[in-house]
Amino acid sequence: QVQLVESGGGSVQVGGSLRLSCVASGDTIGRYCMGWFRQIPDREREGVAGIESDGSTNYADSVKGRFTISQGNAKDTLYLQMNSLKPEDTAVYYCAADRRVGGICYESSRAWGQGTQVTVSS
Repeated sequence: QVQLVESGGGSVQVGGSLRLSCVASGDTIGRYCMGWFRQIPDREREGVAGIESDGSTNYADSVKGRFTISQGNAKDTLYLQMNSLKPEDTAVYYCAADRRVGGICYESSRAWGQGTQVTVSS
């Protein structure tokens, strides 16, 4: 099972940028469907961005045009570049990996990182 460790969170002002990193160990992320989620207190965790093995990406409407998900050249790191940050982006951000078998992503196998806090102040 893959293990995930996020970093890069912090406090920024409105309009600022942060880049989150997720380093995987124990397995190659090429075998997984990778994504970023976020959660604020008393709310369900929500999907932010995902990336497929062919490099195609998808984003929540709330972050389209501002966030970019990518993989590092070494293929063991996932990134989330966040630009034009807004107060409503404040949350704990989690990296997630779903085992991919035969082109199908199995959410039941999902592994999570420990999360990294992002705080955007006005």
